Amino acid sequence: MLRQVLKKASWLGLVLIAACGTTTAVTPSDTEEAENTSAIASEETTIVLGDVSDEPIKKIKRFQPLADYLGENLAEQGINAGEVAIVPDLDSMIAAMEAGEIDLYFDSLYPATVVSEGSGAKPILRRWKDGAAEYNTVFFTRVDSNINQLEDLQGKHLALEEKFSTSGYLLPVSYLLQSNLNPVEKSATTTPVAADEIGYVFTRDDENTIQWVVSGRIDVGAIDNESFAQIPEETRSQLRVFAETAKIPRQLVLIAPDITPEKREEIKQLLLALDESEAGQKVLEQLKETEKFDEFDSEDSIAKMRELYDLVKNR
Repeated sequence: MLRQVLKKASWLGLVLIAACGTTTAVTPSDTEEAENTSAIASEETTIVLGDVSDEPIKKIKRFQPLADYLGENLAEQGINAGEVAIVPDLDSMIAAMEAGEIDLYFDSLYPATVVSEGSGAKPILRRWKDGAAEYNTVFFTRVDSNINQLEDLQGKHLALEEKFSTSGYLLPVSYLLQSNLNPVEKSATTTPVAADEIGYVFTRDDENTIQWVVSGRIDVGAIDNESFAQIPEETRSQLRVFAETAKIPRQLVLIAPDITPEKREEIKQLLLALDESEAGQKVLEQLKETEKFDEFDSEDSIAKMRELYDLVKNR
Protein backbone atom coordinates (compact mmCIF):
# COMPACT_ATOMS: atom_id res chain seq x y z
CA MET A 1 0.00 0.00 0.00
CA LEU A 2 0.93 3.66 -0.13
CA ARG A 3 2.32 3.75 3.33
CA GLN A 4 3.64 5.97 6.11
CA VAL A 5 6.38 3.53 7.05
CA LEU A 6 8.76 1.90 4.62
CA LYS A 7 9.13 -1.60 6.00
CA LYS A 8 12.63 -2.84 6.73
CA ALA A 9 13.72 -4.75 3.63
CA SER A 10 16.13 -7.34 4.99
CA TRP A 11 15.24 -9.73 2.17
CA LEU A 12 16.86 -7.75 -0.64
CA GLY A 13 19.64 -5.35 -1.51
CA LEU A 14 17.52 -2.21 -1.81
CA VAL A 15 18.71 1.20 -2.87
CA LEU A 16 16.36 3.97 -1.84
CA ILE A 17 16.45 7.70 -2.48
CA ALA A 18 14.03 10.05 -0.75
CA ALA A 19 12.77 13.35 -2.09
CA CYS A 20 15.36 15.15 0.02
CA GLY A 21 18.06 13.57 -2.13
CA THR A 22 19.74 11.29 0.43
CA THR A 23 20.58 7.76 -0.69
CA THR A 24 20.47 4.71 1.56
CA ALA A 25 21.48 1.14 0.74
CA VAL A 26 19.80 -1.55 2.81
CA THR A 27 21.30 -5.04 2.95
CA PRO A 28 20.68 -8.01 5.25
CA SER A 29 23.65 -6.91 7.43
CA ASP A 30 22.44 -3.31 7.78
CA THR A 31 19.86 -3.93 10.51
CA GLU A 32 20.50 -0.79 12.55
CA GLU A 33 20.75 1.36 9.44
CA ALA A 34 17.49 -0.10 8.12
CA GLU A 35 15.73 0.81 11.36
CA ASN A 36 16.95 4.38 11.05
CA THR A 37 15.75 4.49 7.45
CA SER A 38 12.31 3.28 8.53
CA ALA A 39 12.14 5.99 11.17
CA ILE A 40 12.96 8.67 8.63
CA ALA A 41 10.48 7.30 6.10
CA SER A 42 7.72 7.20 8.70
CA GLU A 43 7.76 11.00 8.86
CA GLU A 44 6.27 11.19 5.38
CA THR A 45 3.66 9.31 3.43
CA THR A 46 5.32 8.28 0.20
CA ILE A 47 4.75 6.71 -3.16
CA VAL A 48 7.61 4.41 -4.18
CA LEU A 49 8.66 3.76 -7.78
CA GLY A 50 10.78 0.67 -8.36
CA ASP A 51 13.14 -0.73 -10.98
CA VAL A 52 15.39 -3.75 -11.46
CA SER A 53 18.96 -2.75 -12.23
CA ASP A 54 22.63 -3.21 -11.43
CA GLU A 55 23.10 0.53 -12.03
CA PRO A 56 21.09 1.99 -9.12
CA ILE A 57 22.46 5.54 -9.16
CA LYS A 58 21.71 5.94 -12.87
CA LYS A 59 18.16 4.65 -12.48
CA ILE A 60 17.49 6.69 -9.35
CA LYS A 61 18.44 9.90 -11.17
CA ARG A 62 16.16 8.90 -14.04
CA PHE A 63 13.05 8.06 -11.99
CA GLN A 64 13.32 10.49 -9.06
CA PRO A 65 11.76 13.48 -10.92
CA LEU A 66 8.68 11.35 -11.68
CA ALA A 67 8.54 10.14 -8.08
CA ASP A 68 8.72 13.76 -6.88
CA TYR A 69 6.02 14.83 -9.34
CA LEU A 70 3.62 12.11 -8.17
CA GLY A 71 4.41 12.84 -4.52
CA GLU A 72 3.63 16.52 -5.03
CA ASN A 73 0.33 15.87 -6.82
CA LEU A 74 -1.25 13.16 -4.69
CA ALA A 75 -2.02 15.28 -1.64
CA GLU A 76 -5.71 14.36 -1.74
CA GLN A 77 -4.63 10.74 -1.30
CA GLY A 78 -2.47 11.64 1.71
CA ILE A 79 0.80 11.44 -0.24
CA ASN A 80 3.43 14.15 0.08
CA ALA A 81 6.69 12.56 -1.10
CA GLY A 82 8.08 10.27 -3.76
CA GLU A 83 10.93 7.77 -3.53
CA VAL A 84 12.77 5.39 -5.87
CA ALA A 85 13.77 1.86 -4.87
CA ILE A 86 16.16 -0.21 -7.00
CA VAL A 87 16.23 -3.99 -6.54
CA PRO A 88 18.74 -6.47 -7.99
CA ASP A 89 16.44 -9.00 -9.64
CA LEU A 90 12.86 -9.95 -10.50
CA ASP A 91 12.42 -12.14 -7.42
CA SER A 92 13.16 -9.10 -5.27
CA MET A 93 10.70 -6.99 -7.27
CA ILE A 94 8.00 -9.65 -6.84
CA ALA A 95 8.58 -9.72 -3.07
CA ALA A 96 8.66 -5.91 -2.84
CA MET A 97 5.40 -5.38 -4.73
CA GLU A 98 3.65 -8.21 -2.92
CA ALA A 99 4.72 -6.78 0.46
CA GLY A 100 3.71 -3.21 -0.43
CA GLU A 101 7.30 -1.94 -0.49
CA ILE A 102 7.09 -0.73 -4.11
CA ASP A 103 3.99 0.86 -5.65
CA LEU A 104 4.86 1.31 -9.35
CA TYR A 105 7.12 -0.68 -11.67
CA PHE A 106 7.90 0.02 -15.34
CA ASP A 107 9.25 -2.67 -17.68
CA SER A 108 8.80 -4.57 -20.93
CA LEU A 109 6.16 -7.27 -21.15
CA TYR A 110 8.22 -10.31 -20.24
CA PRO A 111 9.61 -9.14 -16.87
CA ALA A 112 6.36 -7.27 -16.21
CA THR A 113 4.40 -10.48 -16.73
CA VAL A 114 6.74 -12.42 -14.44
CA VAL A 115 6.30 -9.79 -11.71
CA SER A 116 2.54 -9.59 -12.25
CA GLU A 117 2.19 -13.37 -12.01
CA GLY A 118 4.31 -13.53 -8.87
CA SER A 119 3.03 -10.53 -6.94
CA GLY A 120 -0.51 -9.84 -8.13
CA ALA A 121 0.51 -6.41 -9.43
CA LYS A 122 -1.76 -5.13 -12.21
CA PRO A 123 -0.91 -3.38 -15.50
CA ILE A 124 -2.59 0.01 -15.76
CA LEU A 125 -0.92 1.86 -18.64
CA ARG A 126 1.45 1.52 -21.57
CA ARG A 127 4.74 3.43 -21.57
CA TRP A 128 5.89 4.81 -24.92
CA LYS A 129 9.64 4.26 -24.99
CA ASP A 130 12.01 5.64 -27.63
CA GLY A 131 8.98 7.21 -29.31
CA ALA A 132 7.28 3.85 -29.90
CA ALA A 133 4.06 2.39 -28.52
CA GLU A 134 4.92 -1.09 -29.85
CA TYR A 135 7.95 -3.02 -31.01
CA ASN A 136 8.97 -6.48 -32.15
CA THR A 137 11.99 -8.72 -32.69
CA VAL A 138 13.81 -9.14 -35.99
CA PHE A 139 16.05 -12.06 -36.98
CA PHE A 140 19.02 -10.93 -39.04
CA THR A 141 22.10 -12.40 -40.68
CA ARG A 142 24.87 -11.25 -43.01
CA VAL A 143 23.94 -10.40 -46.60
CA ASP A 144 26.18 -13.20 -47.91
CA SER A 145 24.58 -15.84 -45.66
CA ASN A 146 22.56 -18.71 -47.09
CA ILE A 147 20.02 -18.37 -44.27
CA ASN A 148 16.70 -17.20 -45.74
CA GLN A 149 14.03 -18.60 -43.40
CA LEU A 150 13.67 -19.85 -39.84
CA GLU A 151 14.08 -23.50 -40.87
CA ASP A 152 17.57 -22.68 -42.15
CA LEU A 153 18.61 -21.98 -38.56
CA GLN A 154 18.56 -25.68 -37.65
CA GLY A 155 22.00 -26.89 -36.70
CA LYS A 156 23.23 -23.30 -36.29
CA HIS A 157 23.81 -20.77 -33.50
CA LEU A 158 21.57 -17.79 -32.67
CA ALA A 159 22.69 -14.77 -30.63
CA LEU A 160 20.23 -13.44 -28.02
CA GLU A 161 20.63 -10.77 -25.35
CA GLU A 162 19.70 -12.28 -21.96
CA LYS A 163 17.25 -14.60 -20.21
CA PHE A 164 14.77 -11.96 -19.04
CA SER A 165 14.75 -9.80 -22.15
CA THR A 166 11.42 -9.50 -23.95
CA SER A 167 12.83 -8.76 -27.41
CA GLY A 168 16.14 -10.55 -26.85
CA TYR A 169 14.76 -13.83 -25.51
CA LEU A 170 11.03 -14.31 -24.98
CA LEU A 171 9.80 -13.13 -28.39
CA PRO A 172 12.41 -14.93 -30.55
CA VAL A 173 12.39 -18.19 -28.57
CA SER A 174 8.58 -18.39 -28.41
CA TYR A 175 8.42 -17.56 -32.14
CA LEU A 176 10.72 -20.47 -32.91
CA LEU A 177 8.66 -22.79 -30.71
CA GLN A 178 5.43 -21.68 -32.40
CA SER A 179 7.12 -22.52 -35.72
CA ASN A 180 7.68 -26.10 -34.47
CA LEU A 181 11.43 -25.60 -34.17
CA ASN A 182 13.66 -26.62 -31.28
CA PRO A 183 15.66 -23.77 -29.67
CA VAL A 184 18.16 -25.04 -27.10
CA GLU A 185 20.43 -22.91 -24.90
CA LYS A 186 24.17 -23.40 -25.47
CA SER A 187 27.01 -22.15 -23.30
CA ALA A 188 29.17 -20.86 -26.16
CA THR A 189 29.29 -20.45 -29.93
CA THR A 190 31.72 -23.39 -30.00
CA THR A 191 29.23 -25.76 -28.34
CA PRO A 192 27.94 -28.31 -30.87
CA VAL A 193 24.37 -27.94 -32.13
CA ALA A 194 22.40 -30.99 -33.26
CA ALA A 195 20.82 -31.01 -36.72
CA ASP A 196 17.33 -30.68 -35.23
CA GLU A 197 18.28 -27.88 -32.80
CA ILE A 198 18.78 -24.13 -32.94
CA GLY A 199 21.49 -23.33 -30.41
CA TYR A 200 20.99 -19.93 -28.80
CA VAL A 201 23.80 -18.18 -26.91
CA PHE A 202 23.46 -15.10 -24.69
CA THR A 203 25.59 -12.06 -25.57
CA ARG A 204 24.41 -9.87 -22.63
CA ASP A 205 23.91 -6.82 -24.87
CA ASP A 206 22.29 -5.98 -28.23
CA GLU A 207 25.49 -4.31 -29.42
CA ASN A 208 27.35 -7.56 -28.76
CA THR A 209 24.70 -9.45 -30.73
CA ILE A 210 25.17 -7.16 -33.71
CA GLN A 211 28.96 -7.37 -33.55
CA TRP A 212 28.97 -11.17 -33.27
CA VAL A 213 26.93 -11.45 -36.46
CA VAL A 214 28.89 -8.81 -38.38
CA SER A 215 32.22 -10.41 -37.44
CA GLY A 216 31.05 -13.89 -38.38
CA ARG A 217 31.37 -15.19 -34.83
CA ILE A 218 27.75 -16.40 -35.00
CA ASP A 219 25.25 -17.16 -37.78
CA VAL A 220 22.19 -15.14 -36.76
CA GLY A 221 21.14 -12.53 -34.22
CA ALA A 222 17.75 -11.42 -32.89
CA ILE A 223 17.17 -7.92 -31.48
CA ASP A 224 14.30 -5.44 -31.37
CA ASN A 225 13.40 -3.59 -34.56
CA GLU A 226 14.25 -0.18 -33.05
CA SER A 227 17.81 -1.23 -32.21
CA PHE A 228 18.26 -2.72 -35.68
CA ALA A 229 17.08 0.51 -37.31
CA GLN A 230 19.64 2.47 -35.27
CA ILE A 231 22.61 0.47 -36.57
CA PRO A 232 24.84 2.81 -38.62
CA GLU A 233 24.06 2.49 -42.33
CA GLU A 234 27.57 1.30 -43.19
CA THR A 235 27.16 -1.65 -40.82
CA ARG A 236 23.48 -2.26 -41.52
CA SER A 237 24.24 -2.62 -45.23
CA GLN A 238 26.14 -5.79 -44.34
CA LEU A 239 23.03 -7.31 -42.74
CA ARG A 240 19.54 -8.38 -43.77
CA VAL A 241 16.37 -9.25 -41.86
CA PHE A 242 14.75 -12.54 -42.87
CA ALA A 243 12.05 -12.98 -40.20
CA GLU A 244 10.27 -10.96 -37.52
CA THR A 245 7.79 -11.50 -34.72
CA ALA A 246 4.43 -9.80 -34.14
CA LYS A 247 4.44 -6.42 -32.39
CA ILE A 248 3.69 -6.04 -28.69
CA PRO A 249 3.35 -3.01 -26.33
CA ARG A 250 6.72 -1.35 -25.70
CA GLN A 251 6.46 -1.26 -21.90
CA LEU A 252 3.88 -1.60 -19.13
CA VAL A 253 3.23 0.25 -15.89
CA LEU A 254 2.44 -2.16 -13.04
CA ILE A 255 0.76 -1.04 -9.83
CA ALA A 256 0.95 -2.90 -6.52
CA PRO A 257 -2.06 -5.09 -5.65
CA ASP A 258 -2.86 -3.24 -2.40
CA ILE A 259 -3.45 0.17 -4.02
CA THR A 260 -7.08 1.22 -3.68
CA PRO A 261 -9.13 1.83 -6.86
CA GLU A 262 -9.36 5.54 -6.03
CA LYS A 263 -5.61 5.96 -5.65
CA ARG A 264 -4.95 3.82 -8.71
CA GLU A 265 -7.20 6.00 -10.84
CA GLU A 266 -5.61 9.23 -9.66
CA ILE A 267 -2.11 7.86 -10.35
CA LYS A 268 -3.27 6.80 -13.82
CA GLN A 269 -4.65 10.23 -14.62
CA LEU A 270 -1.45 11.96 -13.48
CA LEU A 271 0.66 9.72 -15.74
CA LEU A 272 -1.72 10.12 -18.69
CA ALA A 273 -1.56 13.91 -18.44
CA LEU A 274 2.24 14.21 -18.21
CA ASP A 275 2.69 15.10 -21.89
CA GLU A 276 -0.01 17.79 -21.71
CA SER A 277 1.73 20.27 -19.39
CA GLU A 278 5.09 22.01 -19.31
CA ALA A 279 5.90 20.56 -15.88
CA GLY A 280 4.92 17.09 -17.03
CA GLN A 281 6.99 17.33 -20.19
CA LYS A 282 10.05 18.25 -18.12
CA VAL A 283 9.49 15.11 -16.05
CA LEU A 284 9.28 13.01 -19.23
CA GLU A 285 12.52 14.57 -20.50
CA GLN A 286 14.29 13.63 -17.28
CA LEU A 287 12.78 10.15 -17.33
CA LYS A 288 14.61 9.60 -20.65
CA GLU A 289 13.35 7.65 -23.64
CA THR A 290 9.72 8.22 -22.58
CA GLU A 291 7.33 10.11 -24.85
CA LYS A 292 4.11 9.53 -22.92
CA PHE A 293 1.84 7.05 -21.15
CA ASP A 294 -1.46 5.88 -22.61
CA GLU A 295 -4.33 3.41 -22.16
CA PHE A 296 -4.26 0.07 -23.98
CA ASP A 297 -5.90 -3.35 -23.96
CA SER A 298 -3.90 -4.60 -20.99
CA GLU A 299 -5.89 -7.79 -20.46
CA ASP A 300 -5.40 -8.91 -24.06
CA SER A 301 -1.68 -8.04 -24.03
CA ILE A 302 -1.07 -9.83 -20.74
CA ALA A 303 -3.05 -12.87 -21.94
CA LYS A 304 -0.91 -13.10 -25.08
CA MET A 305 2.27 -12.59 -23.10
CA ARG A 306 1.30 -15.34 -20.67
CA GLU A 307 0.87 -17.72 -23.60
CA LEU A 308 4.41 -16.93 -24.76
CA TYR A 309 5.70 -17.08 -21.18
CA ASP A 310 4.18 -20.53 -20.70
CA LEU A 311 5.95 -21.69 -23.86
CA VAL A 312 9.42 -20.73 -22.68
CA LYS A 313 9.37 -20.76 -18.86
CA ASN A 314 10.45 -24.39 -18.45
CA ARG A 315 13.19 -24.33 -21.06
